[in-house]
Amino acid sequence: MREIVVLIPDIEIEQNVEIEVRINGRKRTIQYKVELLSFEAEGVPPKDKVTVLKHRITSQEKDWELVEIGAPINDKVPLMFRRKTESVA
Repeated sequence: MREIVVLIPDIEIEQNVEIEVRINGRKRTIQYKVELLSFEAEGVPPKDKVTVLKHRITSQEKDWELVEIGAPINDKVPLMFRRKTESVA
């Protein structure tokens, strides 16, 4: 099992989250960030939403990977990314 689900308190969009876990006694810090893609603010016609979403995902810094595309809220879509490099203590 590579993934577990951890419920975290509500956070503001465009925030970073760090979660510390211990695996076999070794501490790891895993970093996440949530971004809100607003199609309305970008002036995107409905047929181009997938193209804009793909561009936003591929334009992320290379040390972040997409973890989840959230359910749309009005004309906005939350995107969650996880930093690929984990710090180990």
